[in-house]
Amino acid sequence: MTESRDNLPTGQHGDQRVHQHDGLPDAEHDTLYSAVLSDILDSIGRRDQFLSPTVRPLTAGTRVSGRAFTVRARPVDRIPDEAYKLEMRAIEDAAAGDVLIVDAGHAMHTAFWGELLTTSAAAKGIRGIVMTACARDMWALEKSAFPVFGIGTSPGDCLGRLEVNALQQPIVVDGVAVSPGDFVFGDLDGVVVVPADVADEVLELARKKISGENTVRDELAAGLPISEVFQKYGVL
Repeated sequence: MTESRDNLPTGQHGDQRVHQHDGLPDAEHDTLYSAVLSDILDSIGRRDQFLSPTVRPLTAGTRVSGRAFTVRARPVDRIPDEAYKLEMRAIEDAAAGDVLIVDAGHAMHTAFWGELLTTSAAAKGIRGIVMTACARDMWALEKSAFPVFGIGTSPGDCLGRLEVNALQQPIVVDGVAVSPGDFVFGDLDGVVVVPADVADEVLELARKKISGENTVRDELAAGLPISEVFQKYGVL
Protein backbone atom coordinates (compact mmCIF):
# COMPACT_ATOMS: atom_id res chain seq x y z
CA MET A 1 0.00 0.00 0.00
CA THR A 2 2.75 2.47 0.96
CA GLU A 3 4.86 3.79 -1.88
CA SER A 4 8.01 5.89 -1.93
CA ARG A 5 7.35 9.62 -2.03
CA ASP A 6 9.65 9.70 -5.04
CA ASN A 7 6.94 7.91 -7.03
CA LEU A 8 4.53 10.81 -6.71
CA PRO A 9 4.13 13.00 -9.79
CA THR A 10 6.03 16.30 -9.64
CA GLY A 11 4.18 18.98 -7.72
CA GLN A 12 1.80 16.64 -5.92
CA HIS A 13 3.60 16.57 -2.60
CA GLY A 14 5.44 19.29 -0.73
CA ASP A 15 8.93 18.42 0.48
CA GLN A 16 8.77 20.41 3.70
CA ARG A 17 6.78 19.40 6.78
CA VAL A 18 6.11 21.99 9.45
CA HIS A 19 6.01 20.46 12.90
CA GLN A 20 5.28 23.39 15.19
CA HIS A 21 1.92 23.71 16.92
CA ASP A 22 1.52 19.98 17.51
CA GLY A 23 -1.95 20.55 18.89
CA LEU A 24 -3.14 22.15 22.10
CA PRO A 25 -3.14 20.61 25.57
CA ASP A 26 -6.55 19.12 26.28
CA ALA A 27 -7.47 21.84 28.78
CA GLU A 28 -6.65 24.62 26.32
CA HIS A 29 -8.30 22.80 23.42
CA ASP A 30 -11.50 22.83 25.49
CA THR A 31 -11.32 26.52 26.49
CA LEU A 32 -10.11 28.16 23.26
CA TYR A 33 -12.75 29.17 20.74
CA SER A 34 -12.83 30.30 17.15
CA ALA A 35 -14.33 33.75 17.80
CA VAL A 36 -11.44 34.86 20.00
CA LEU A 37 -8.91 33.63 17.43
CA SER A 38 -10.73 35.57 14.70
CA ASP A 39 -10.76 38.70 16.88
CA ILE A 40 -7.01 38.45 17.52
CA LEU A 41 -6.30 37.91 13.84
CA ASP A 42 -8.38 41.01 13.04
CA SER A 43 -6.39 43.01 15.59
CA ILE A 44 -3.05 42.19 13.93
CA GLY A 45 -4.32 42.87 10.42
CA ARG A 46 -4.92 39.26 9.35
CA ARG A 47 -8.59 39.61 8.57
CA ASP A 48 -10.93 37.11 6.90
CA GLN A 49 -9.10 34.02 8.13
CA PHE A 50 -12.34 32.15 8.83
CA LEU A 51 -14.34 29.83 6.61
CA SER A 52 -17.95 30.52 5.71
CA PRO A 53 -20.89 28.91 7.58
CA THR A 54 -21.20 26.33 4.80
CA VAL A 55 -18.34 24.43 6.49
CA ARG A 56 -19.74 23.14 9.76
CA PRO A 57 -19.44 20.21 12.17
CA LEU A 58 -21.17 17.13 10.78
CA THR A 59 -20.52 14.86 13.77
CA ALA A 60 -20.52 14.90 17.55
CA GLY A 61 -16.87 15.96 17.53
CA THR A 62 -17.48 19.70 17.31
CA ARG A 63 -14.00 20.95 18.25
CA VAL A 64 -10.86 20.41 16.21
CA SER A 65 -7.36 21.89 16.45
CA GLY A 66 -3.95 21.11 15.00
CA ARG A 67 -1.51 21.59 12.13
CA ALA A 68 -2.87 21.83 8.60
CA PHE A 69 -2.16 18.88 6.34
CA THR A 70 -3.42 20.24 3.04
CA VAL A 71 -5.30 18.25 0.39
CA ARG A 72 -6.73 19.37 -2.94
CA ALA A 73 -9.42 17.35 -4.75
CA ARG A 74 -11.21 18.04 -8.00
CA PRO A 75 -14.22 16.54 -9.80
CA VAL A 76 -13.46 13.82 -12.36
CA ASP A 77 -15.60 11.74 -14.69
CA ARG A 78 -13.47 8.61 -14.98
CA ILE A 79 -12.38 5.75 -12.74
CA PRO A 80 -8.66 6.21 -11.99
CA ASP A 81 -6.12 3.44 -12.59
CA GLU A 82 -5.25 3.47 -8.87
CA ALA A 83 -8.36 3.91 -6.78
CA TYR A 84 -8.15 6.33 -3.83
CA LYS A 85 -4.35 6.58 -4.24
CA LEU A 86 -3.72 10.06 -2.84
CA GLU A 87 -6.71 9.96 -0.51
CA MET A 88 -5.07 7.02 1.26
CA ARG A 89 -1.66 8.67 0.96
CA ALA A 90 -2.94 11.69 2.86
CA ILE A 91 -3.83 9.56 5.86
CA GLU A 92 -0.58 7.60 5.66
CA ASP A 93 1.60 10.72 5.40
CA ALA A 94 -0.22 12.86 7.97
CA ALA A 95 1.25 12.84 11.46
CA ALA A 96 -0.37 12.74 14.86
CA GLY A 97 -1.57 16.26 15.64
CA ASP A 98 -2.42 17.10 12.03
CA VAL A 99 -5.82 18.23 10.78
CA LEU A 100 -6.65 17.24 7.22
CA ILE A 101 -7.95 20.34 5.45
CA VAL A 102 -9.39 19.71 2.00
CA ASP A 103 -10.13 22.08 -0.86
CA ALA A 104 -12.71 20.16 -2.88
CA GLY A 105 -14.35 23.15 -4.52
CA HIS A 106 -17.61 22.73 -2.58
CA ALA A 107 -18.33 19.42 -4.27
CA MET A 108 -21.89 18.42 -3.45
CA HIS A 109 -22.25 15.59 -5.95
CA THR A 110 -20.47 12.91 -3.90
CA ALA A 111 -18.98 12.07 -0.51
CA PHE A 112 -15.25 12.52 0.07
CA TRP A 113 -15.10 11.06 3.59
CA GLY A 114 -16.59 8.07 5.40
CA GLU A 115 -16.38 5.54 8.22
CA LEU A 116 -13.27 3.58 7.22
CA LEU A 117 -11.23 6.71 6.49
CA THR A 118 -12.26 8.02 9.90
CA THR A 119 -11.17 4.79 11.58
CA SER A 120 -7.75 4.89 9.91
CA ALA A 121 -7.20 8.61 10.56
CA ALA A 122 -8.18 8.33 14.22
CA ALA A 123 -5.79 5.42 14.71
CA LYS A 124 -2.97 7.60 13.31
CA GLY A 125 -3.69 10.37 15.83
CA ILE A 126 -4.98 12.74 13.15
CA ARG A 127 -7.13 15.29 14.96
CA GLY A 128 -9.93 15.70 12.44
CA ILE A 129 -10.85 16.79 8.93
CA VAL A 130 -12.10 20.11 7.57
CA MET A 131 -13.31 19.99 3.97
CA THR A 132 -15.39 21.74 1.35
CA ALA A 133 -16.87 18.34 0.59
CA CYS A 134 -19.48 15.90 1.87
CA ALA A 135 -19.31 12.89 4.16
CA ARG A 136 -21.23 9.62 4.26
CA ASP A 137 -21.69 6.68 6.67
CA MET A 138 -23.20 9.13 9.14
CA TRP A 139 -24.71 6.25 11.10
CA ALA A 140 -21.12 5.46 12.15
CA LEU A 141 -19.56 8.93 12.12
CA GLU A 142 -22.17 10.26 14.52
CA LYS A 143 -20.99 7.69 17.08
CA SER A 144 -17.35 8.70 16.67
CA ALA A 145 -15.51 11.42 18.57
CA PHE A 146 -13.47 12.16 15.43
CA PRO A 147 -14.31 15.69 14.25
CA VAL A 148 -15.62 15.93 10.68
CA PHE A 149 -16.31 19.43 9.36
CA GLY A 150 -17.86 19.61 5.90
CA ILE A 151 -20.64 21.02 3.75
CA GLY A 152 -23.16 18.19 3.81
CA THR A 153 -23.76 14.50 3.30
CA SER A 154 -24.13 12.24 0.28
CA PRO A 155 -24.38 8.46 -0.18
CA GLY A 156 -22.29 8.61 -3.37
CA ASP A 157 -18.77 7.18 -3.49
CA CYS A 158 -16.08 9.63 -4.63
CA LEU A 159 -14.45 7.01 -6.88
CA GLY A 160 -14.65 8.37 -10.42
CA ARG A 161 -16.32 11.54 -9.16
CA LEU A 162 -13.82 13.39 -6.94
CA GLU A 163 -10.09 12.73 -6.96
CA VAL A 164 -7.19 14.06 -4.87
CA ASN A 165 -4.56 15.67 -7.08
CA ALA A 166 -2.24 17.39 -4.57
CA LEU A 167 -0.99 16.95 -1.02
CA GLN A 168 0.87 19.40 1.20
CA GLN A 169 0.71 22.28 -1.25
CA PRO A 170 -0.67 25.77 -0.53
CA ILE A 171 -4.42 25.71 -1.21
CA VAL A 172 -7.42 28.00 -0.93
CA VAL A 173 -10.28 26.59 1.12
CA ASP A 174 -13.56 28.48 0.95
CA GLY A 175 -11.67 31.65 0.05
CA VAL A 176 -9.02 31.30 2.78
CA ALA A 177 -5.40 30.60 1.89
CA VAL A 178 -4.00 27.62 3.79
CA SER A 179 -0.41 26.38 3.82
CA PRO A 180 0.97 23.16 5.33
CA GLY A 181 1.66 23.73 9.02
CA ASP A 182 -0.85 26.54 9.56
CA PHE A 183 -2.88 26.22 12.75
CA VAL A 184 -6.50 25.12 12.21
CA PHE A 185 -9.18 25.51 14.85
CA GLY A 186 -12.86 24.69 14.51
CA ASP A 187 -15.87 24.68 16.82
CA LEU A 188 -19.61 25.29 16.65
CA ASP A 189 -19.05 28.86 15.38
CA GLY A 190 -16.89 27.73 12.47
CA VAL A 191 -13.30 27.23 11.38
CA VAL A 192 -10.37 29.66 11.68
CA VAL A 193 -7.00 29.26 9.96
CA VAL A 194 -4.07 30.91 11.75
CA PRO A 195 -1.02 31.36 9.49
CA ALA A 196 2.02 29.56 10.90
CA ASP A 197 4.14 32.72 10.98
CA VAL A 198 1.83 34.37 13.52
CA ALA A 199 0.44 31.30 15.31
CA ASP A 200 2.51 31.64 18.49
CA GLU A 201 1.64 35.33 18.80
CA VAL A 202 -2.05 34.74 18.11
CA LEU A 203 -2.35 31.90 20.60
CA GLU A 204 -0.66 33.94 23.34
CA LEU A 205 -2.89 36.95 22.70
CA ALA A 206 -5.94 34.65 22.62
CA ARG A 207 -5.06 33.31 26.07
CA LYS A 208 -4.91 36.87 27.42
CA LYS A 209 -8.19 37.84 25.76
CA ILE A 210 -9.96 34.79 27.17
CA SER A 211 -8.73 35.70 30.64
CA GLY A 212 -10.04 39.24 30.18
CA GLU A 213 -13.38 38.00 28.89
CA ASN A 214 -13.75 35.79 31.96
CA THR A 215 -13.37 38.87 34.15
CA VAL A 216 -15.86 40.83 32.05
CA ARG A 217 -18.34 37.96 32.18
CA ASP A 218 -18.17 37.88 35.98
CA GLU A 219 -18.82 41.61 36.27
CA LEU A 220 -21.71 41.50 33.80
CA ALA A 221 -23.21 38.57 35.69
CA ALA A 222 -22.97 40.66 38.87
CA GLY A 223 -25.20 43.26 37.21
CA LEU A 224 -22.76 46.01 36.21
CA PRO A 225 -23.88 48.07 33.17
CA ILE A 226 -22.40 46.67 29.97
CA SER A 227 -21.27 50.12 28.79
CA GLU A 228 -19.38 50.65 32.04
CA VAL A 229 -17.71 47.26 31.82
CA PHE A 230 -16.77 47.83 28.17
CA GLN A 231 -15.26 51.24 28.98
CA LYS A 232 -13.26 49.63 31.78
CA TYR A 233 -11.89 46.62 29.85
CA GLY A 234 -12.48 47.32 26.16
CA VAL A 235 -13.73 43.76 25.72
CA LEU A 236 -17.08 42.76 24.24
